Amino acid sequence: MRRQTLHVAFGAAALLFTVVALYQGLRLNRALQVNQAIASAEDRVRDGKGSGVPSDAPQAVLARALALSKAGDHDTALKAYNSLIPRGPMDDVGRAALFDLGNMYLRQGIDLGNDGAAASLPMIELAKKRYRDLLRVDPGDWDARYNLERALRLAPEEQEAFAEPENEPVERRRVMLRGMTTEDLP
Repeated sequence: MRRQTLHVAFGAAALLFTVVALYQGLRLNRALQVNQAIASAEDRVRDGKGSGVPSDAPQAVLARALALSKAGDHDTALKAYNSLIPRGPMDDVGRAALFDLGNMYLRQGIDLGNDGAAASLPMIELAKKRYRDLLRVDPGDWDARYNLERALRLAPEEQEAFAEPENEPVERRRVMLRGMTTEDLP
């Protein structure tokens, strides 16, 4: 009886480990497919071909958007980044997309800054907004804090716009000075 119980326990453990090994194998296969999609997305952007990225691999879409951004196709990259940023709870890919989108705007603002402040200011403001959105989701993201600080140095915000209105001094119409009359004043 004891031997039979031992065989059943061993069989159950072997079955459990087989299921775990199959699950890990499927995860490895999925990771390899995503890595292959990322590599092909970067190659396709470099060659100027279509995307060919499966829509169920957000990491591949993120890699494609980053490659498009570096290649200078900012409009297509913006669409790809926006497709990755969820409206609800933010996952790792969404946070990375938000950060990379802020970086794209900041790079554009720095590049346009050579032409003039009027052209670069809107891009830097968009970068600051994206970094703030990311910091609302993940306040401990030091990379976003650093880049927000860089953006704030490039385009500081007016403190007067955020300050509460101070009590303005009451205007007095008649000022009386000792020893002077109104005719003595200019």
